[in-house]
Amino acid sequence: MSERLPHVDGVLSPGQVAQTAASIARMQEPDGAIPWTTGEHVDVWNHVEAAMALLVGGEVEAAEAAYDWVPRWQRADGSWPMKIVAGQVEDDRGEVNMSAYLAVGLWHHWLVRHDAAYVATLWPAVRAGLDWVVAQQLPFGGLNWTPDDQGALLAGSSSVYQSLRAGVALAELLDDPQPEWELAGGRLGHAVRHHRDLFLDKSTFSMDWYYPVLGGAVRGPAASALLASRWDDFVVPGLGIRCVDTNPWVTGAETCELVLALDAVGDHAGALRLLGDMQHLRH
Repeated sequence: MSERLPHVDGVLSPGQVAQTAASIARMQEPDGAIPWTTGEHVDVWNHVEAAMALLVGGEVEAAEAAYDWVPRWQRADGSWPMKIVAGQVEDDRGEVNMSAYLAVGLWHHWLVRHDAAYVATLWPAVRAGLDWVVAQQLPFGGLNWTPDDQGALLAGSSSVYQSLRAGVALAELLDDPQPEWELAGGRLGHAVRHHRDLFLDKSTFSMDWYYPVLGGAVRGPAASALLASRWDDFVVPGLGIRCVDTNPWVTGAETCELVLALDAVGDHAGALRLLGDMQHLRH
């Protein structure tokens, strides 16, 4: 099976992809939940990211068990709790990027599996989640990160922009148009491109730097300029990128997200170099 898995010549083999997916599957709880690490909390955003990784790595049964877990924790208003530990809610706040992200995972599942029946089973949860998310939109186009915490997060809103695009694509696939999502996405994209000063200041975090590109709102020369603007603040040659510009350590997750952002705007050489740089974090 490993020969059919994705790989990057000279950097990441199919066997290593399978090994990573298997390591995620080993942390999966019996009900399908995937915590940050064994014994820690589950949040829907990271859970869906892990499900996507399982699917890429050939762990189809584990991936679908993870997706099937998601609707069971959705609340009547369409949101999900922020933190769940061992089947108990630890933080009941609903967060916009978490509650939107199932759309990205389900669109990814469609692209990999082309299973329309499976997409249809999760579509009601996606629809309710995105309806709740767009209700949190502020007048300037950003989204309150929770109903209880005022202000919009740039990285989170950029992630929601990607989720809305995935949601619209799913709506077209299922012939269930959602024009309000398109309108909300248009306003949100404008805010991310032109009004980043109106978001909460989290500029010490690298996510606020590259997420407008990663989420798809910023493209073309503007994306290249944005990525160049703080490259030296975050990128440590040969190691990866910092999570926070004031701390000396690099993180694999942020580095690989920047890899995706670079690849999306056509800087394939830069993406490949960074992906290679962070392989020292494998164990």
